[in-house]
Amino acid sequence: MASSSVPNLKLNNGTEIPAVGMGCWMGGFGEEQRAYDMCSKALKCGYRHFDTASGYGNEEAVGRALRESGIPRNELYVTTKLPNAGHHRVRECFDESLKALDLDYIDLYLIHWPQGERPSGDVRRTGGNFGGTSYVAPDEAPTIVDVWKEMEKLLETGKVRTIGVSNFSVKTLSRLLPHCTVVPAVNQVEMHPCLPQEELKTFCAEKGIVLTGYSPLGRSKTLLEYPAVNEIAEKAGASPAQVLLSWAVQRGTTVVPKSEDEGRMAANLKLIPLSPSDMQAIDAIHKQPGMHKSLLKYHNADGTVMGWTYEQLGWNFGVGGVVKE
Repeated sequence: MASSSVPNLKLNNGTEIPAVGMGCWMGGFGEEQRAYDMCSKALKCGYRHFDTASGYGNEEAVGRALRESGIPRNELYVTTKLPNAGHHRVRECFDESLKALDLDYIDLYLIHWPQGERPSGDVRRTGGNFGGTSYVAPDEAPTIVDVWKEMEKLLETGKVRTIGVSNFSVKTLSRLLPHCTVVPAVNQVEMHPCLPQEELKTFCAEKGIVLTGYSPLGRSKTLLEYPAVNEIAEKAGASPAQVLLSWAVQRGTTVVPKSEDEGRMAANLKLIPLSPSDMQAIDAIHKQPGMHKSLLKYHNADGTVMGWTYEQLGWNFGVGGVVKE
């Protein structure tokens, strides 16, 4: 299904997911042509796993690139996600994504975030407010359990193979799992050597849930310029990005890096074997002073992310995304 050097990981429903995919968040909205061009190049480089979302605003462009490639549908793996504003209309949002992609089915459909948005016009402020959006509080309907029950019903349509979650913690998964008929197959979270998600990884492994890391290279040069990463890369004759992606896959997780450069695209598919000492050196990065942290910018100064506090999300963060010791 993917490049020969990229393994597939088996999910808890017996399906398989390529360990390296192309992340399709372009860093902003209204970037359909860029998304189309990127996916078209990625397909030629050997990518067969594409990760998009309703909230990225580019499902139509991604689907068009996949269809026009001529590659058989069963050789492609497509992930998309339920928007926060769709927690009260799961089936409708799924159908909208399927129509936008214009594919016969979706391989993996995720709840993008545990927090949902209230319908437009509901001005209550319970659960917080971000950018003028009113968010549903953790115990307010539709709860994550309510949403998951609707996700499970999607499997009956035959138009989605696998369902999962994204940005869920041990806390939110522990709240959800006792009510599941179908255990989520995947949990997609920010994950890289500065934020290795060890506790969550152990918890998910025990439950049969595969972790997928978004922003596996970070969104800055923090990791790509880190001395230990560069030393390993130089020794292996590889790029720092290859080292970071190989570390992630070697520890049993999947990754969805994004690149618009064909050279980097191709290199990112060429995983390299890392020695135990290499793995230990990368594992140690987050233990260095000031390095155990999120590398993303959705952390608000008031200690919230899209209306929920870190405590409500179950994240061990301080303000600004620094992990508490």
